[in-house]
Amino acid sequence: MNEFPRRVWILGALLAGGFLFPALLAPWLAPADPFAVNLAEALTPPGAGFLLGSDAQGADILSRMLLGARVSLVVGFATVSISALLGVAVGLLSGYAGGWVEQLLMRIVDVLLAFPGILLAIGLTAVLGPGLLNVVIALSALGWTGFARLVRGQVLAVKSLDYVQAARALGAGDGRVMALHIFPNILAPVIVQASFTIAGAILAEASLSFLGLGVPAGDPSWGAMLAEGKSVLLEAPHVSIFPGLAIMGVVLGFNLLGDALNDFLDPKRRVSPARGF
Repeated sequence: MNEFPRRVWILGALLAGGFLFPALLAPWLAPADPFAVNLAEALTPPGAGFLLGSDAQGADILSRMLLGARVSLVVGFATVSISALLGVAVGLLSGYAGGWVEQLLMRIVDVLLAFPGILLAIGLTAVLGPGLLNVVIALSALGWTGFARLVRGQVLAVKSLDYVQAARALGAGDGRVMALHIFPNILAPVIVQASFTIAGAILAEASLSFLGLGVPAGDPSWGAMLAEGKSVLLEAPHVSIFPGLAIMGVVLGFNLLGDALNDFLDPKRRVSPARGF
């Protein structure tokens, strides 16, 4: 890995790690009660009393952002877990089986991909109602399609290779061939896709919460905090600035990690340090 990808990896890891660890330790790191209401200190600018200021209800923005990071963490990793499990299963089956099975599964994927992702998520959450579980369901309903198409393409490229044919010749069943001989050799692009999917899920959750379709009203969420701050943007810009910077930093971090992982895990793109370029 040359110097530039190494720097990308470090920057992505710092940004993503700066989100993950505070989210995990949020109850212990929060300096105040994130649900406390103190109208006397509403819209206090950043300072000694409130490091990142307070919102329109006088709640500490830093404390709410720390708990909001937990919401993004749950949505991001739950969405990518469900999407990866379903998408990998569909992609493996369609790419390996071929024929009418592949045509049926891929037409379902094409139909879902015909809808703009955020519009489909808005429609589903509008029907299901706001809530963390419903947000994960809405985002996973489309998120698996990217994994399915990726895995199908990888399986089509791998299933005709010699080692797969040798396993079949030795009497290995279809399930064993897919699980032990094909899937381990297509895992690298799935990992890269997962990194990008986490970033997309976090951004989509923030968008839904901004529109009032994410977490229930009053629960900490970066998107909801952005929505709360838009009415006082000129008077107290810090209410929106800090959640917006957090969303931007986290999404950038996971995208940089995905790029770095793509360079590191793909032998065709990997650069040998000994050659220096």
